[in-house]
Amino acid sequence: MIEQAYVQAVDQTTPTTQVIRARISQAVDATAGPVLDRLKFWLQMPTDSMFMGMMDNDCQVRAERVGAPLSPGARGLYEPSDLSVPLGIEGKWAAIDEAVKADRAVVIHGSTGHVGGSESNFRNKHNTGFHVIVFLAVGQEPSGRRYYLGFDPDVSATAESRAKWKPLVLGGTETRVKKFDDTKSVQVVKAMILGDSQDEFGPLVRKYYVKTDEAFPRVDHA
Repeated sequence: MIEQAYVQAVDQTTPTTQVIRARISQAVDATAGPVLDRLKFWLQMPTDSMFMGMMDNDCQVRAERVGAPLSPGARGLYEPSDLSVPLGIEGKWAAIDEAVKADRAVVIHGSTGHVGGSESNFRNKHNTGFHVIVFLAVGQEPSGRRYYLGFDPDVSATAESRAKWKPLVLGGTETRVKKFDDTKSVQVVKAMILGDSQDEFGPLVRKYYVKTDEAFPRVDHA
């Protein structure tokens, strides 16, 4: 699995975390449709607050869907060629760097066990299946170690994302969110993605320490 960490107030990225936060906030505010549809637009949600199952497995569709409004760059969303193919791998990541710096969200496709979160409901002992997330920026630690700022819509992804979700949508998800008004639905999405601090993010946005000189593990669809 790609090593992941949460964003800290001191982190410096390109584009900046402030720009990314504003971009996400504006896009969430602009999302149209019924409450449940708006929540599904941004979040891959569990069926209930006990995380007994997931409402859908549409990670590919969702990543492309959220990536579009998060790509104000002239060329729009960027989808790199297969990152599990070793040939030209460093060049692929150089192109990803160029894309995020040009305000383009990047769709990252990989095996569930590699790009997903440690607690994801989609993980299994055979590491079959795939997951799709979105990279929005590139950053560097004071030590020189590089990372990508990524948005993973999977609410089940980490212990922190699960803990954040439970008090927001207690009980059965579909039944619960039908009672939400527009304001509440926006609050839930922003809580999960943007969190409570203006300098950090919620649990669905994390730092990904990618080894850009190595190909991703092959995706096993069996």
